[in-house]
Amino acid sequence: MMSHPDYRLDLQALRTPRGVSSGAGPHGVGASPGDKTSKNKSVRGKKKSIFEAYMSKEDVSEGLKRGRLIQGVLRINPKKFHEAFIPSPDGDRDIFIDGVIARNRALNGDLVAVQLLPEEQWKVIKLESNDKEADSAHEANVPEELCGRKPPAQSSKGYNDSPDVIVEAQCDGSDAEDGNSHAHRTLVDGIQKLSVCVPEKGRVNAGTSDTTEENAFTPQDPRALLEKMLQKSAKVVYILERKHSRAATGLLKLLADKNSELFRKYALFSPSDHRVPRIYVPLKDCPPDFVSRPKDYANTLFICRILDWKEDSNFALGQLAKSLGQAGEIEPETEGILTEYGVDFSDFSSEVLECLPQNFPWTIPQEEFSKRRDLRKDCVFTIDPSTARDLDDALSCQPLADGNFEVGVHIADVSYFIPEGSELDRVAAERATSVYLVQKVVPMLPRLLCEELCSLNPMTDKLTFSVIWTLTPEGKILDEWFGRTVICSCTKLSYEHAQSMIESPTQPVPKEMLPPISQEHTSQEVHQAVLNLHSIAKELRRQRFVGGALRLDQLKLAFTLDHETGLPQGCHIHEHRDSNKLVEELMVLANTAVAHKIHRTFPEHALLRRHPPPQTKMLNDLMEFCDQMGLPVDFSSAGALHKSLTQTLGDDKYSLARKEVLSNMCSRPMQMALYFCSGVLRDPAQFWHYALNMPLYTHFTSPIRRFPDVLVHRLLAAALGYRALLHLQPEALQKQADHCNDRRIASKRVQELSTNLFFAVMVKECGPLESEAMVMGVLNQAFDVLVLRYGVQKRIYCNALPLQTHHFQKVGRKPELTLVWEPQDTGREPVHQVISIFSLVDVVLQAET
Repeated sequence: MMSHPDYRLDLQALRTPRGVSSGAGPHGVGASPGDKTSKNKSVRGKKKSIFEAYMSKEDVSEGLKRGRLIQGVLRINPKKFHEAFIPSPDGDRDIFIDGVIARNRALNGDLVAVQLLPEEQWKVIKLESNDKEADSAHEANVPEELCGRKPPAQSSKGYNDSPDVIVEAQCDGSDAEDGNSHAHRTLVDGIQKLSVCVPEKGRVNAGTSDTTEENAFTPQDPRALLEKMLQKSAKVVYILERKHSRAATGLLKLLADKNSELFRKYALFSPSDHRVPRIYVPLKDCPPDFVSRPKDYANTLFICRILDWKEDSNFALGQLAKSLGQAGEIEPETEGILTEYGVDFSDFSSEVLECLPQNFPWTIPQEEFSKRRDLRKDCVFTIDPSTARDLDDALSCQPLADGNFEVGVHIADVSYFIPEGSELDRVAAERATSVYLVQKVVPMLPRLLCEELCSLNPMTDKLTFSVIWTLTPEGKILDEWFGRTVICSCTKLSYEHAQSMIESPTQPVPKEMLPPISQEHTSQEVHQAVLNLHSIAKELRRQRFVGGALRLDQLKLAFTLDHETGLPQGCHIHEHRDSNKLVEELMVLANTAVAHKIHRTFPEHALLRRHPPPQTKMLNDLMEFCDQMGLPVDFSSAGALHKSLTQTLGDDKYSLARKEVLSNMCSRPMQMALYFCSGVLRDPAQFWHYALNMPLYTHFTSPIRRFPDVLVHRLLAAALGYRALLHLQPEALQKQADHCNDRRIASKRVQELSTNLFFAVMVKECGPLESEAMVMGVLNQAFDVLVLRYGVQKRIYCNALPLQTHHFQKVGRKPELTLVWEPQDTGREPVHQVISIFSLVDVVLQAET
């Protein structure tokens, strides 16, 4: 095999590629922010309207009713900021909104009403299978049921002296093999080691080329060859709900024209997220010496809130909220991320705290024992991440004389501590979810509840809500019981503890390797219970996937943080092991059981969780791609897809890497799983959960961190006669469900940005990092790779590489990009490197300089 020198790539996710004018970026002075095609310039005297006036509310309501208007959530492409989309009501290709003028001052995530443009103005596109519209349409839209993700563990920083290992939020990838392996070198002859620069801030990639890229595949069937395909295009005529927080983090600059009247009144705020417009902020909001010493603030991160965006202005008007600190540092960036996504991280008010028990130490009132099933003598235990402090689920498994088992899932009775209609209830409903960052958690409930009163800490009496089954060893349900209970967990197992028990079925785990266990139970008893649960869960899981469920593995990173500095020292892939699967299966079983119970009792008031099928157009494109690549992937159902990914792609390292890329691609057409009220969604077929392949599902098992679970607890209590039905009517319950969906999406995005930030800092502190990467898309000017060791996706632009030239062609129906590298030594021949889908490349991740 030829030996070639290393060629280094200077790729920055937030930088305009070489050869592209910075003036063509999203916020060029005099251009509509985010609109590369706008020719509008600052005008003096009489101003012309740049944007259309919004329709009246009445006209919008009438237009939506008659089908003349369409509503949907606006998604702005983070890589091509001039492109935006809303979902098509018919499930076909998304409706395209071209440029900031057509967006009409709506921001990412807003619920908008749009009017279709005349057909001659629709976007003309080729039927592509590697559709880059996915960049905009889905920022990690994979529900946790699909990837089996439990929340990352809460940091224990400050509570011990060892480094904290934090299980991270998902990245867009799957359970990667270690990228250090050099198997299948013959497949990558001529591939160079590429140096990929990671930006200091883990933010949105907005610095992409304005050149229209030709996507990877053009199907050769007669239908596609005979006609170009039209994508419906539209313009925003009304903002139905401003879901974007209107807050942004970014940098402050002086206006370019020092002689203008604006220069004496305003500074220019440039958001880090290029999907947000530039903002004029009054100089009086700025630091006193900003005008005289602007360079002192060149790297200071500020938060700005948009107050207005008038029809005659390219830029919004805003108010500077606060200075955060230096850009690129963890805490300022984290506060900025939380603010941008509307996460309430303020301290809980005295009114909220007054709703909590005031007498300590708090003990369970004696009358509660007469109302509950007493399980305190049973062998009940928790299995959680080692650093978790909010333990909301416990398990039990009692063998019966007839060979069957009594299996229990015991969930913290959080609703007991949240009086309905109280200030605590209101704030919890507003927050809707805990938000897990790498270094900390923003809790939905006060820590007194999360970590003490509700948390199922060992050797302490706790109030719980339980589902208890009589199960055969094969997992067949013979009997089912729901009710309020009292437990006393005998031990707090970590996933590692449970895994060691599973891997040592005949030998006891040494006592020093286990946590303390209460005197009423032995380590052997706990060990046997874990083994029995593992055996049952394995069978339940097998049946679930035989029955048609789907799992798309998503890579999770664990960061090791320095106890003193809080900086990442390293990261590794979090492995989804049998102990994780054990807990996952029992939680799915409990959630399913509760869903059927509350829907059977309250068919109009059940709060459920549905997962719509994949987007039709994107799924068809992916099917075409797999067909062209000769991959035997069956997309006919969730179960068929799961079988294809797990059974037909092989288990050698190259096949596993290809499976990771395919799993990543398969996540793109997937829609979000959604909470809904059964009385509002009339068609039971729409209740279906695609990934789980179940007719009814809900969330019951995590009330400490999810408000929908609190509502489901109240519904189950009403179904069992413990209390009256909720005061909420179906429409009000649906409104609460919608809010929970919004906050859940925001929470996921915040987790991802926190991961990106820490990963960027880790590369800066610990890099350079080497890994193999697999090419997952080939364009005529660039190619996309998935870095296998870390699940990071990067787009590599040809004009950012030291190339003599590059050439795009299709070999048959498959795209290839030939890179001709400039020789490092004079007199040497240039190296030709062929890039195609599923090529393996070596990459070096290093910090941006």
